[in-house]
Order: sequence, then C-alpha cells, then structure tokens
Amino acid sequence: MRKYEDTYQHKGLRRQLVNLLREKGISDEAVLEAINTIPRHYFLDSAFDKIAYEDRAFAIAAGQTISQPYTVAYQTQLLQLKKNDKVLEIGTGSVYQATILAEIGARVYTIERQKKLYELQKDYYFKKKYPNIKFFFGDGFEGLPTFAPFDKVIITAAAPFIPPKLVQQLRPGGMMVIPVDEGDNQRMLRITKKEDGSYAEESFEKFSFVPMLTGKNH
Repeated sequence: MRKYEDTYQHKGLRRQLVNLLREKGISDEAVLEAINTIPRHYFLDSAFDKIAYEDRAFAIAAGQTISQPYTVAYQTQLLQLKKNDKVLEIGTGSVYQATILAEIGARVYTIERQKKLYELQKDYYFKKKYPNIKFFFGDGFEGLPTFAPFDKVIITAAAPFIPPKLVQQLRPGGMMVIPVDEGDNQRMLRITKKEDGSYAEESFEKFSFVPMLTGKNH
C-alpha cells in the first residue's frame, strides 16, 4: 500500500515550481495557489517522488502522460475560471488537472476513454476533499450531453479538429481551451461561444499532447 506523505521538501519544491511558472508568464494567482497546494507527487508512481516537481510531463498508465505543470497552468489560466463554474474536462488521465480545477472551485465533469485509467480513479486519494469532481468513462468527442450546458470545456489531448458536439455543450458566453492539429505540435486555441451558436477563436502558444482518440478503449 502506498504511503502518501507531503514533506517540507515537497512543499519547498512546489514553491520553486510556482516561482518558475511565474517567470514563464503564469500570472493567475488562483492557478498558482492551486499548484502550490496540490501535491503532484501523489499522482505519480512513488519512483518519481524526487522529480515530481520538475516542469515536465511524465508517463502514466495506458500509454498516457501527466502534463507538464506549465501546460496545466497555461490551459487553466486561459479558462478564466470562476468559483462554481461547471467544467467539462476531456481526458482525465492522472486526475491532476481535474484536481487543480476543483481546488480553484470548479464543478468538474471529467471523461476518460482508457478503461485502465478510469479504473484507477477508484483509488483517487482526494475523493473526500473534492466531491466536486465527477468521473465518467466515455468518448470525449461525444462529451456529456446529459449534463450540458457547461461554462467551460478543457481538452487535455491533441484534437484533430474542434469537436462540434463539445461546442454545442458550451453555454453562450462559455469558453473552450483545446490543443488542435495533428503532428508533433498543436496550437492552443481558446474558443468563445456566441449567442447565435457560432464561436470566436483565439490562438496561443504551441504545445505537444498525446492524440485525442474517438471511442472507448476497454
């Protein structure tokens, strides 16, 4: 059974990480505070304990990754979260991104298509602390129409195009943050839905994500 300990050393490494993210241009204090609060090493194998606060992605189960902290902070900052925002997350992965959103005060609905990762979420350490995270096994391209509309949508995998069903599930005035394009690098886009159902598109820095795939993987 894994022991979960958050030592002074871990807390010090988190403070250093937050300082680095500040230097790299992250300015949203709620985002920085959430990253300072959440022990990232809890979301990784204990073998990564000493390097969990380096600003890089690491492999997790099912051929997926836990995103680089800068990427997590960058996407979260673009979302412009408000307390009680209803957020749809596509790609639960390690649950780290969802935990950051929940710590800021969002109500998170998160979908994972990899059965293995979805099963691992039963052991999610912070279940009691963040009852505002709801887990689903499903196809991210389909979203969660039953729970729509959402204030915000965040996609944590490289989408080949902007999924129309996810735009439909955004409320007017809502925002989606999504890395788009196939290949090694994706453009980070922010979509803002208009009253008539169309949307405005803003383009930001390039990032590298695992691909967003259709269907469920049992």
